[in-house]
Amino acid sequence: MARIHSHRRGKSHSTRPPSKRSPSWVNYSQDEITAAVAKFSKDGLGPSQIGLRMRDEYGIPSTKTFLGKSVKQVLSDNAGKSITPEDLSRLVERAAKLKSHLSSHHADRKNVRSLELLEAKIHRISNYYKKRNELPGNWKYAAAVAQLA
Repeated sequence: MARIHSHRRGKSHSTRPPSKRSPSWVNYSQDEITAAVAKFSKDGLGPSQIGLRMRDEYGIPSTKTFLGKSVKQVLSDNAGKSITPEDLSRLVERAAKLKSHLSSHHADRKNVRSLELLEAKIHRISNYYKKRNELPGNWKYAAAVAQLA
């Protein structure tokens, strides 16, 4: 699928494990995996970063094969659910950084345009999450929200 605001054709990504069965080399129980996910969550990591840590440090290619649910579902079960979804919060952080850049570099017209595109993307994604009830209905992106994030 093509990227929305550029002429590139997609993005590279890591490949999924070929088998849906849990590999034989992992010697962790489901409780240990859940505890590790909760520990990483308390350290302030997001679901994607937790998945990378589980892969790199514990040798677990996919938590879904062991637990039957994703890292995000495990976090919501353990009441470690964040207010905003991870991709939306990252976009809001990027917008805040771009606004602070533009406050000191007023003539940077290229980044003014990129801020407009970024804010449009934030509004589209927030509407999606409001429809899925993952965001409260009264959540609204504003410049003040971006500066607080």
